[in-house]
Amino acid sequence: MAVAKIGVINVSDRASKGIYEDIPGKAIVDTLNDYLVSEWETEYLVLPDEQDELEAAMIEMADKKGCSLIVTCGGTGPAPRDVTPEATEAVCNKMMPGFGELMRQESMKFVPTAILSRQTAGIRNKTLIVNLPGKPKAIRECLDAVFPAIPYCIDLIGGPYLECNEEVIKAFRPKNS
Repeated sequence: MAVAKIGVINVSDRASKGIYEDIPGKAIVDTLNDYLVSEWETEYLVLPDEQDELEAAMIEMADKKGCSLIVTCGGTGPAPRDVTPEATEAVCNKMMPGFGELMRQESMKFVPTAILSRQTAGIRNKTLIVNLPGKPKAIRECLDAVFPAIPYCIDLIGGPYLECNEEVIKAFRPKNS
């Protein structure tokens, strides 16, 4: 079985300059390690909130590095430098708005400012790209909500089979898939 490649990008001006420790990106990796029993490896970056750099990194991870999933964190708010959704939309062939809708709905249970989040997801060829918020607690809450659909989505776009630790999270796959 092929080893799945998953891209993780922390989008943060301060973390990219070393002012803040890269806790959000590590939270994504830790969560994926909890979820997955399949063998996987990561392509990992910490980038500033620069749309052109983020677009180039997502294209590189998808097209050249062969990532079947790219998970970003940060840059999804309304501030002028928050450009992650714009970069995602620019590189994707199809947008998957249900991911953002569900993440916002889940986050609203914990914080009223979740309405300000612009998280989204999309598909670039054989790669699913999912934008998460930048706070580690919110990262886990959002991934807990949407991850059950991710393995089947990756199946549908021709990616590797991702097997989950059923004691932690159950992937949804139709009975005939």
